[in-house]
Amino acid sequence: MRKIRIDFSDFWPGFRKDDNFFLRVLKKRFDVELATNPDYLIYSNRETHVHRVHNCVKIFFTVESFAPDWRECDYAFTCRYLDDARHLRLPLYVLYTPAELLVRTGGEDWGALLKAKKEFCAFVVGKDQPRRRVEFFEKLCRYKKVHSAGLAANNMGFKVPYSSAAKVEFLRGYKFNIAFENASLPGYTTEKIVEPMQSRCLPVYWGNPRIGEEFNPKSFLNRADFDSDEALIEEIIALDRDDTKYLERLKEPNFINNQPNEFYDEERLLNQFERIFSEHVSPASRRRKFWLPGRWRLVKQNRPNPPQLAPPPPAN
Repeated sequence: MRKIRIDFSDFWPGFRKDDNFFLRVLKKRFDVELATNPDYLIYSNRETHVHRVHNCVKIFFTVESFAPDWRECDYAFTCRYLDDARHLRLPLYVLYTPAELLVRTGGEDWGALLKAKKEFCAFVVGKDQPRRRVEFFEKLCRYKKVHSAGLAANNMGFKVPYSSAAKVEFLRGYKFNIAFENASLPGYTTEKIVEPMQSRCLPVYWGNPRIGEEFNPKSFLNRADFDSDEALIEEIIALDRDDTKYLERLKEPNFINNQPNEFYDEERLLNQFERIFSEHVSPASRRRKFWLPGRWRLVKQNRPNPPQLAPPPPAN
């Protein structure tokens, strides 16, 4: 296996360099060594900017809707649809929820599942922006109380712990979940839609205009399919009052044809890493910026360029 010296920086609190999604995937094809002076750095979009001290090949990853800044990174994994060989689309939900938890197996007891759903609708978000999702929550509350157990518009007296597992468990007792993204942007699909799917709770979604390319459009209620909030709420009320129709919708496979979408394909991701590790590039962080000396220049780790690596032998 090809040896790769790698490091991670500028990720969220609690991120483990020695146990994370990228490391687990990379170890399936490469001999990975965590190094403080790496040849390749995967960094995220936190405000610490630790990545600036590195002069190696840098790979940008973000859980938000930010575009890569090619003045700072050499490759990128983001949610966006970009026609650029340096970029590969990697939606956040791939890191959150394994595909096997979303695939219909045929073993569900739908009667018992419906009986366990004693509550109407849940709303769990950490902030009240964008305002439209709070406004939708308020409109739906006019029909029946929606339980808000996040930081925004909390009406429960407690907050669901900040973890995907806790949220998934909380949603199991609900028929619907308001799953509005932070923004509506092509490609921007986060954990918000897969958490209710995993809970067998019907998502009420707003966000990525191309969401129907990733998941079965019949497996959730999409705000984009309705002329107004009121029209969507009318559909929610109709499903809430008719268990047969509700179950028909809930039984729909989450994936199109019940097959995980292409973004769950680890070979696709590993092939991109193969390309990254095989190319010889002049790192963006070493390109001389005559007009901007920069406060980070004096602390740069001036490693030599990564060696030219031969491509792997062709498969037999």
